[in-house]
Amino acid sequence: MNAGRNGALFFALLLIVLAAFLFAISVGSADISVSDALRALAGSAPDSVQGLVNDLRLPRALTAFAVGGLLAIAGVLMQVLLRNPLAEPYILGTSGGAAVAALIAISVGAGTLIVDAAAFGGALAATLLVFAIAQGTGSWTPTRLLLTGVVLAAGFGAATTLLLAMSPDKNLRGMLFWLMGDLSFALDPERCLLLLGILIVAGTLVARHLNVLARGELQAAIVGLPVRGFRYLIFAAASAATALSVTTVGVIGFIGLVVPHLVRLIAGSDHRVVLPASALAGGALLVVADTLARTVMSPRQLPVGALTAAIGVPLFLVLMSRIRAERYR
Repeated sequence: MNAGRNGALFFALLLIVLAAFLFAISVGSADISVSDALRALAGSAPDSVQGLVNDLRLPRALTAFAVGGLLAIAGVLMQVLLRNPLAEPYILGTSGGAAVAALIAISVGAGTLIVDAAAFGGALAATLLVFAIAQGTGSWTPTRLLLTGVVLAAGFGAATTLLLAMSPDKNLRGMLFWLMGDLSFALDPERCLLLLGILIVAGTLVARHLNVLARGELQAAIVGLPVRGFRYLIFAAASAATALSVTTVGVIGFIGLVVPHLVRLIAGSDHRVVLPASALAGGALLVVADTLARTVMSPRQLPVGALTAAIGVPLFLVLMSRIRAERYR
């Protein structure tokens, strides 16, 4: 029964991903038909259509899909790591840590590799800090975790504001759009797709360990799981996913929070299903959000991070009210 339901879930998600890509490559400032878009993918459309689809819209859609999948996976891993369904890169300050470190590297004229390394270090440092403070001398609690994340996010926000104030005026608009999420120049999806594929395969292979760790470190140690080493691997994977996402498109929130919640409501808590399904759903969500961001007020482009927040906040409130209602039945 579960196998059939999970198969139907993945089939539905693949259809949603396909529809999101067709929407992304056919809709824009110059709309083209779906048939023309498909012919462009096959290489049989006019040169102008092929250039629009293959050189601009498809790479941007692939980047959006990869980043959405990475953020969703980072959310799943952090929720396992901290055993809290509210854990997510944006809320816990991990995205802010990566953004501050990347901005510092950019402000001193560092190259791409240094910026990526700085973002990874910032994300890892923020995650470790949340983990250490939230644990304290006792067990984690949702209140302690949320307060830690809010304080860290506020601190990183202040640091970001200071960096913006010290930057030249000509760079401010681009930096602000980058901090709010911008895929205008995200036309190189290879790195994000590669990391997404690695994390999906690796996460699915160790999904049983994730299931055990999600029940508590004591139970994980009882069954022989090397808790400390496995926890560090989760740290590194979540930080790498967040850092690459931030350096590619900027700070985008709520995908890592809302998408795993939706998947768990449908498929349960088995990470053999939750992790790959969250990657597909998160990727599709960001593809649709980015398409709307560049078409709703065309020729102006909205920051996609603001759009995902506008979608994510009410959806999260609905989810929380539903969970609370079920708890008190």
